Amino acid sequence: MKYNFYKLGDICSMVKGESPTMKTLEGKYPLVVTAAYRRTANTYQIDGEAVCIPLVSSTGHGDAAIHRVHYQNGKFALANLLVALLPKDPSICNAKYLYHLLMTKKDEYLVSLMRGTANVSLKEQDIYNVEISLPPVEEQRRIVGRIEELAGKIAEARGLRERSIEVSNNIYAATLNAIMQSHQEDWIQELVSDVVIDISAGWSPQCDGYPASEGEWGVLKTTSIQWNKFVSHENKSLPKSMQPRPSLTVQKGDVLVTRAGPRQRVGVVAAARENHSNLMISDKIIRLKPDLQKIDPRFLEISLSSPFSQEYLVSRKTGLADAQVNISQSIIRGMPISYPSLPEQHRIVSYLDALQSKVDTAKYLRQESLKELDALLPAILDKAFKGEL
Repeated sequence: MKYNFYKLGDICSMVKGESPTMKTLEGKYPLVVTAAYRRTANTYQIDGEAVCIPLVSSTGHGDAAIHRVHYQNGKFALANLLVALLPKDPSICNAKYLYHLLMTKKDEYLVSLMRGTANVSLKEQDIYNVEISLPPVEEQRRIVGRIEELAGKIAEARGLRERSIEVSNNIYAATLNAIMQSHQEDWIQELVSDVVIDISAGWSPQCDGYPASEGEWGVLKTTSIQWNKFVSHENKSLPKSMQPRPSLTVQKGDVLVTRAGPRQRVGVVAAARENHSNLMISDKIIRLKPDLQKIDPRFLEISLSSPFSQEYLVSRKTGLADAQVNISQSIIRGMPISYPSLPEQHRIVSYLDALQSKVDTAKYLRQESLKELDALLPAILDKAFKGEL
């Protein structure tokens, strides 16, 4: 099949964007910006099919990079950091074909032309002179149709994988909730204060920004507490000028609860599986020391993570709903808790750990399949512009 070579400037009108990204008044028209999403504008600049190319690096810091080009149709506004290419003759160049071509080969055609040190950018004249090869427009339309057909199938498959991951996440929560709810009348009914020997919070020294190295003292960040998982490297190094507080170190069996922070990060629970004699809890973490004659630390972790306990905490949090919120030690002390005999606690913990392992394996396999799906479309586009699709 014969391909003809053209300069972009010969087959496309080039229109520089006029709208400031952050200062344009919102309205009913799409505003194409450098990001993947669209903002809105109260007026439009362009009416037609266009491929929109950023004129500045997507990463900054002296690096040449373009994360994406955009296809837009109809009436729309264009941010002043982009230029729009509008094919002059649809019998020569199909706009969607041009979009897929430039998106696939942006590093070759566009990024290679970017210049600058701090502000790396493209010149319109350089874009004008980019030479591309085009098959007959009928073939362009066929390729576009095939790309969109396959992209739709990939999106459908991705949606199924993502929903199955959500289902996997729900399996563990539903099972935990069923176990906790079905035995409420059979188990011992007490408060958290009855099953712990100590509840304490940490301190908040001015720490260095880097994690503590081996042998150094560190103060835990709230991100060290993840759902039923303690991540010890999430900490800040304690300056050598400050004296550590050994009474606040994390010991095996300590159950840690995040006390303050963004809404979704408060009330997260994890039990320490081993001693961390150089890591101290911060003032945004509450430490519970279970009474081992009554309750297994892992069972306490699981119980406090259950939907019932989390609903109890959520309803008693203070602070702004979507910003900084808090729970107090007194709230945790007064939380109702149900628990069976220690042997039954151990059995439940073992059962839920085995279930979590199966869920994690299923999630891992689905995540890997998502990565494979993500790699499919670039492979399809590469074949398309090699004439193999």
